[in-house]
Amino acid sequence: MCVDFKKTLQTYSEKVKKTWKTGKIQKVSRLTYDITWNIILFFIIVGFIGLFFGVGVGAGYFAALVKDEPIRSYASMEKDIYNIEETSKLYFADDIYIGDVRSDLHREKTPLDKISPTLIDAVIATEDEYFKEHNGVVPKAIVRAILQEAINSDVKTGGSTLTQQIIKNQILTNEVSFDRKAKEILLALRLERFFDKDEILESYLNIIPYGRDAAGDNIAGIQTAAQGIFGVDAKDLTLPQAAYLAGLPQSPSTYTPFVNSGGLKGEEDLQPGINRMKTVLKRMYDAEYISKEDFDEAVDYDITEDFIKKKTKSRDAFPALTEEIQKRAKEILVEVLAEDDGYTMKDLKKDEKDEDGEDLLEQYKQLADRALEMNGYHIHSTIDKEIYEAQQEVAKDFQHYGPDQEVTVTDEETGKTSSYMDPVQAGAMLIENSSGRIISFVGSREFSDEDNNNYATQTRRLAGSTIKPLLDYAAAMEKGKVQPGSVLPAFSKTFNVPGQDTYPVTNYGLGEYGLVSAREALAKSYNVPAVETYSKIINDDPPPAEEFLEKMGITSLTETDKSILSLSLGGMERGLSVEENTNAFATLANNGNFVDGYMIEKITDSDGETIYEHEAEEVDVYSPQTAYLTVDMMRDVLSYGTAATLKPRLKYQSVDWAGKTGTTDDYKDAWFIGVNPNVTFGTWIGYDANLSLDYCPGCSLTYSQRNQALWAELINVASEIKPDLLVPKDRFKRPDGIVERSYCAVSGMVPSELCKKAGLISSDIYNEKYVPTKEDDSLISGGSSVTINGKTVPAGSKTPGEFVSGEGGLSFNPEWLKRNGYDNLNDLTKLYPRTNREKWEKIGVPKGSVGSSLDDDGKSPSAPGSLGNSGSSLSWNKSGSYDVVGYRIFKASESGGSFSKIGHTTSTSFSAEGSGVYHIKAVDYFGRESGASNEVTVGNSSSSDEKKDKDKEEDKKEKEEKKKEKEKNDDKDKNENNEDDNEDDDKDNEENEDDTDD
Repeated sequence: MCVDFKKTLQTYSEKVKKTWKTGKIQKVSRLTYDITWNIILFFIIVGFIGLFFGVGVGAGYFAALVKDEPIRSYASMEKDIYNIEETSKLYFADDIYIGDVRSDLHREKTPLDKISPTLIDAVIATEDEYFKEHNGVVPKAIVRAILQEAINSDVKTGGSTLTQQIIKNQILTNEVSFDRKAKEILLALRLERFFDKDEILESYLNIIPYGRDAAGDNIAGIQTAAQGIFGVDAKDLTLPQAAYLAGLPQSPSTYTPFVNSGGLKGEEDLQPGINRMKTVLKRMYDAEYISKEDFDEAVDYDITEDFIKKKTKSRDAFPALTEEIQKRAKEILVEVLAEDDGYTMKDLKKDEKDEDGEDLLEQYKQLADRALEMNGYHIHSTIDKEIYEAQQEVAKDFQHYGPDQEVTVTDEETGKTSSYMDPVQAGAMLIENSSGRIISFVGSREFSDEDNNNYATQTRRLAGSTIKPLLDYAAAMEKGKVQPGSVLPAFSKTFNVPGQDTYPVTNYGLGEYGLVSAREALAKSYNVPAVETYSKIINDDPPPAEEFLEKMGITSLTETDKSILSLSLGGMERGLSVEENTNAFATLANNGNFVDGYMIEKITDSDGETIYEHEAEEVDVYSPQTAYLTVDMMRDVLSYGTAATLKPRLKYQSVDWAGKTGTTDDYKDAWFIGVNPNVTFGTWIGYDANLSLDYCPGCSLTYSQRNQALWAELINVASEIKPDLLVPKDRFKRPDGIVERSYCAVSGMVPSELCKKAGLISSDIYNEKYVPTKEDDSLISGGSSVTINGKTVPAGSKTPGEFVSGEGGLSFNPEWLKRNGYDNLNDLTKLYPRTNREKWEKIGVPKGSVGSSLDDDGKSPSAPGSLGNSGSSLSWNKSGSYDVVGYRIFKASESGGSFSKIGHTTSTSFSAEGSGVYHIKAVDYFGRESGASNEVTVGNSSSSDEKKDKDKEEDKKEKEEKKKEKEKNDDKDKNENNEDDNEDDDKDNEENEDDTDD
């Protein structure tokens, strides 16, 4: 078989040689080669044509995609890439950080030289390995991305460089389209021409999102991420931390370690971020940024140990403060932005429109909102952190607010009723007098999402009696109408103002206090003297409310408010905020100069340039003399007036405090505002639903005392923290032009000889311009009177002198009575004050001026009835006769003994003078006595029966038994005497308490 194969092969070889020699093979090969080459050449030519056509089409398509994109200048692109939305930051006084403004995204810009080089290496290795070489784009990456998009690949590696990502984030949008991608490539190439790599890298690291921080806020920018996740600055990041952060931008929500409410995710949910960190470390190792040893150590590192604990958002830690500062910052920015565009606030408030018909004020409010969230402002407030925090704790824990009360409301549409519990709320404001700097405030008992009202700055309530020193007394003293020693009526009175309805006024509790000084009237907050004072100036032009109150920052008054007498008692349509009222009082403490309260010290931009700084402006309201006199009068509010219970609560008793309480109708509001030479502090409590604070079962303090207790606790903690500010050693300085003068307590005029004789001379301080110069003419010689059934009538010739007023021949001057409108009183004893009353009672009534003489019916008066005693205090029912002027008291040592007169009174009570038997007789206008009343025994009185029994005892046994019985009775009587003495003491205590309440 082998031989046959060789033979066949030889035969075939010979044929090939023979054919080759003929040239046929060469001819066929040449033809095949030519045909094949021509075919290849054809396809090459077609391919090049197709390529050029494709490139042309692609270039044309690319040109079509970017034809509307403007050619951007360097300045334009610089503005765009550095236009980084940066969160504005809030600060306490002394540059103590509060937190960020409320924003959807939190970011803090930082320069490249303050970013860790390790972090930069990690970002380049992970996001753009050719960053240092490319010119903005990497072609093969783009082709790869296009092919993956075309075939809808499950794996998409992306083709964007860091430069392209900046373009996407800062200039274009996140829209997925060829149009946007083409513009992105074009702009990336242009950006690389204008800016160096460091500038591009810095921009990228400041704009890229990094998920959430430990408070649950969305964050962007490497500095914010470093602080928000690890609690370190970007320059201090370790290798594992840098790798973790570099991996976050690929999928921030997946890889972030924190949940949206703050705090760490669960262990399983943390793993994707940790795995991503390890991927970044591998890429850094492959790119030779780190050694194998660094890689191994970082991969094994437990990065979860570096995550910071859950943080409280600034708006959660200081919700009321954050909102208040943002609100005020926005108001400032509206004005700043408008002025930059050539508008004034006056323009904006005129409802001016722009060329498109848009409301300018609303536009600038929106611009201010956006600027506050995005422009990275640093907003520095005046609030003292320590005082603010301490006062919030006091307000939260205060124990004497009073009870929550149920409020029932009816739905107007359905008619259904529902109820809720309304708690007592509180507001407080602390202001520095000289500068207007708001040091602290209390917005509510406890700020919450359900009740986020700021009762110190937003809520308006009626001012009540706090308006008295601001408007009534200060304004009248400024105009010379009254001074502290001026005498005013403090009894119920009806006022008449031309063009208005009559205005009847009573004091609190319907109290009648006679004629009092302006000083006492303010200290004890009597209503009638305040209205009397205001009535002297209400018709001045301009109205005092406009001339004085509005200058002190109280701008909510209506035209009606300015013209009505009830404003003198705090009645107004809209009310005042705690801030407004406190700020107005600071005027008095600042020598009469108003300085508007403020909370924003300055605002700087992200580059540290100051765009706003507060400048205080003083407004002259009152003279230093008026301011000092008012403050001096308010000192007495704390010493013996309506805030007498406050001073003992103060930790620092030596501070020169002055102030004023305030209450509104039905006890709906309780105020106290106090001033010292450095600061003014005001508090208010009340119900949202305007319920009565007087309802407080089981409370040991009145509504006013509860507010004063809150004021004291708040000022005590502040004083402990900043004693140099809140505990001044100096007192209010008395200005020049203040003098001391004596005056007649009846009229307020220069004392006359008759006033001296009456013993009714007082003294006070005055503005030397307005000291009294006219001599008192309220008293004249002669005249006497008695009081019968509440009416004052001239004494008759037979009227017993012991019941007559006007002893010594003094009486009121009829002309003076008429001049002051007192001649219309049916009882001149209304003029008698509660102090020194015994001296006033010696002033009689001139004949014919009040009442009239009585007709004699010739009958003796009926005897008083129901004489009784409580200890040593006697009391009885008055006589039924119409002409009784008083009662005489008679005493006997024992029952059946002889009675003798021991005293008299015009009232129906008397304090007994030791043990004995008593009865009472009424005395009429004509000197006639009634019969005796029933008898009462006070203390121990010997019995005649007992004496007779004792005389009849003859034998020794009976005498001894009687002696023992007597000794026993003596012990019993001694105990009864002790009980009577105790009852007398109790009665005295009750009377003292009544005096205190009055």
